[in-house]
Amino acid sequence: MSVLGDSILRKFIENGMIVQCFIDLNMQLQPAGIDLTLGKVFKFTSMGIIDFSNEKRRIADVEEIPFSKDGYVDLPPGAYRIMFNEVVVVPKDCIAIALPRSSLMRSGATVITALWDPGYKGRSQGLLVVFNDKGIRLFKNARVAQLIFIRASGVSRSYEGTYQGENI
Repeated sequence: MSVLGDSILRKFIENGMIVQCFIDLNMQLQPAGIDLTLGKVFKFTSMGIIDFSNEKRRIADVEEIPFSKDGYVDLPPGAYRIMFNEVVVVPKDCIAIALPRSSLMRSGATVITALWDPGYKGRSQGLLVVFNDKGIRLFKNARVAQLIFIRASGVSRSYEGTYQGENI
């Protein structure tokens, strides 16, 4: 396993892979990953249901929280679903993992995501958790997570799940 560095990421991006719909590649491209930016914020409005076979699965309903006229949302403590601006395109020999940006954590919040499987393409969503009891103000397009691509050996198939092509 090896993490893809910025020179390799840039080559992939120039060929339409890794990340599309970025805002400013020079600002978002980091030495070992690419920053994902905040596109939309949603509050949960129902309970989710998860089972083994997905026969009973029901993803929790959400309602979008609009940004203010000045382009921000003030979020009290709690859990929120977020949608990134970028479309992620994972090469068939890689996986991707996102970590929160340190400024977000230092402000009392974090982003949690699932693993991006080989071959996945979509405008992904994540879980934003605000732990700070004073809340957090986030501006639209704020860089909230860093996506890291890792080469995976022995991959025999690509992602074909429910979320393939989501939000694009």
